[in-house]
Amino acid sequence: MSALLRIEDVSVHFPVRKGVLQRQVAEVRAVDSVTLSLEKGEAFGLVGESGCGKTTLARTVLRLVDPTSGAIWFDGQNISGLRGKALAPYRRRVAAIFQDPFSSLNPRMTSGQTLREVLKVNGYPGDIPARVAELLTICGLAPRFAELYPHEMSGGQRQRVGIARALALDPELIVCDEAVSALDVSIQAQIINLLEELRVKFGLTYLFIGHDLSVVRHLCDRIAVMYLGRIMETGTSAELFDTPRHPYTRALIDAVPAPDPVGEEAREHVALKGEIPSPLDPPSGCVFHTRCPIAMDRCRAEVPGLTRLGGHHAAACFALETTAGTPAKKE
Repeated sequence: MSALLRIEDVSVHFPVRKGVLQRQVAEVRAVDSVTLSLEKGEAFGLVGESGCGKTTLARTVLRLVDPTSGAIWFDGQNISGLRGKALAPYRRRVAAIFQDPFSSLNPRMTSGQTLREVLKVNGYPGDIPARVAELLTICGLAPRFAELYPHEMSGGQRQRVGIARALALDPELIVCDEAVSALDVSIQAQIINLLEELRVKFGLTYLFIGHDLSVVRHLCDRIAVMYLGRIMETGTSAELFDTPRHPYTRALIDAVPAPDPVGEEAREHVALKGEIPSPLDPPSGCVFHTRCPIAMDRCRAEVPGLTRLGGHHAAACFALETTAGTPAKKE
């Protein structure tokens, strides 16, 4: 496999302005020096608590937000500095599925009108009505759904229309921003199965943003754990869930309800204390040290780099440098 998307040392900072002259008084460090790569055909998960920067990074990949620094490479092309019409080819190759299937659809348009608009705006050369019917069928909806408005459909049906819209131009990369979190659990399973089928059928690559670790574990090949704008740990699904090495990752996994509480009693648990610091004033050194149960003096002064732990596994923790691994090279 080869990298389809490369995120290199990307930071996204938002200025905070006050007063009549709107002078900048601070900045929100939403994403801070993130480096990741997505291989063609894989599902890559990005997890973390609310406010950690996952959605901002996703919007930056979609070029809805400009990176403050760093570069985003797509299929060998640096798309970070593209503007206006120069972005059009990239936007046809990348699509998004949003969290709330109701607010992401125009309530004044039927699902058929929504899909036709995407095709017309992008100059689809084929039979547009036939393509609309095909997209709905691919996503498990009968062609008659083209005549229905969002309020006439269930949440799962609306999300299927959202997926059909994302597929309209045959994209290579789809950014799924909490794509199933607003749905009932039984419907979540259906949408996850649909996403898996579509990935195999069309060779899609997913950047899957989520906070439900069980969903991410089931769907994704590799996963990155994010905290306060930085990557704490990365690895395959098996590496991350079977042998989590960063204290934050272990705490996230421990927070997932156990199907066998009796068997869980023997396992050591890591409990998080305190609140997430403000991105307006992040802690010095390792941003996690204010809540970390094994923090050292060094953690308060220095920013840890990712340490290789074998395979695809790497974690940003000074405690790991003395036990295993070498500093990870930027991908």
